[in-house]
Formats: sequence, structure tokens, C-alpha cells
Amino acid sequence: MNFLATTFLALGLAADAFTVSLSCGLLIQRIKINKALKIALFFGIFQFLMPLIGWAVGINFSDLIAEFDHWIAFSLLSLIGGKMIYESFQSDSEDKKFNPLDSSTLVVLAIATSIDALAAGLGLSLLKSSIMTTAILIGVITFSLSFLGVFIGHKIGNKLNHQIEIMGG
Repeated sequence: MNFLATTFLALGLAADAFTVSLSCGLLIQRIKINKALKIALFFGIFQFLMPLIGWAVGINFSDLIAEFDHWIAFSLLSLIGGKMIYESFQSDSEDKKFNPLDSSTLVVLAIATSIDALAAGLGLSLLKSSIMTTAILIGVITFSLSFLGVFIGHKIGNKLNHQIEIMGG
């Protein structure tokens, strides 16, 4: 893949993490750089690792998954999008229990937002495409957009929280 195509792929894959970062920023009372860095690092690292894992699985099992890999990606993304839309309609009192800086919460969010990167890695393996440069670019772009997303979300405030979660889904 050329650099432009890889950049567009990375931007598309980073969109979920950016949206979740916006929501995290909405929930953080006092924003500090280290808080935004923590969130961005979780999302960036997982978005870097998942295409590598998907690529490795695809290289080793491409014959077994070639017929239905697109359905796996579609199903996983539909579940995540549906879950985000559902959660956007939950009461605000549930949001108060959510701690966007808790490491175990961030692991779950990072996995959920990087499943499409896993699917992309699978797809790249089927194309016999190089993965390392692509994975690095995906990770860097996701990190950058997530870092910005935390600050933008914090600035937006609670007024648009509901609409942001719906858009993310």
C-alpha cells in the first residue's frame, strides 16, 4: 500500500478511538497532559498491536478465513457500533460510575476500538502487504487523534455527550 492509502486507512481505524477519547475528555473533571497521554497511549499501542496480530493470524490461517473474514469484521463493528448507540441512551448516573482513567477500563476500551484494526491486519495479510510501517502509522495517528480527542472532549463539555456517543456508533 502507498503512503496516502495507508494514511487514510489509519485515519479510518483511529475514528473509534478518537470518538471514545472525546467521551473520556467529557468525563474528566480536571484535565492534565498526563491523563490525556495515558488514554492516548492505551489506544495508540492497541491500534499498533492489533494489525500485527491480525496479519500474523492471517498469514498462518489465510486459507481458513478467506471466505468469511469480511463477515467477521462486519459483525464485530456492528456490535461495537450498536453498543455505543445503546450506551448513549443510558442514564447519566451510569456515566458517573465510569472512570476513563482506570487502566482496566482503558484496556477494554482499547480492545473494543481496535478490533477493526485486527480485521485490517487480516485483510492486509490476504493482500500479502507489508505490515510494520502500516501498523506504526496506525498507532501514531491513533495516539495523536486520541490525545487531541481528550482535550477537545473536555472543552466541549457535557452538553454534547449524548450526541457524540451516537455519532461514534
